[in-house]
Amino acid sequence: MLVWMLRKVMAERGIWTGAALARLLKEKAGYSLSAASISALLTGQPKQMKADTLDALCTALECTPSDLWVHTPPKQKEGA
Repeated sequence: MLVWMLRKVMAERGIWTGAALARLLKEKAGYSLSAASISALLTGQPKQMKADTLDALCTALECTPSDLWVHTPPKQKEGA
């Protein structure tokens, strides 16, 4: 299972709001997202994401995709 870690990555960098993330995306990556898109990224795990958006997040937050998405293997059922 993939776990979306955007809020954790933001918090580690002292970024606490969607508005602050939007400013950082614009300043560091030259990328704009609507308030609704930022809100969706912050409130749930994305079902899909454009490569440009992922690249901009990584540039702005100075991280890698593996910082934003963490893979955890599913728990195996006993006796399986």
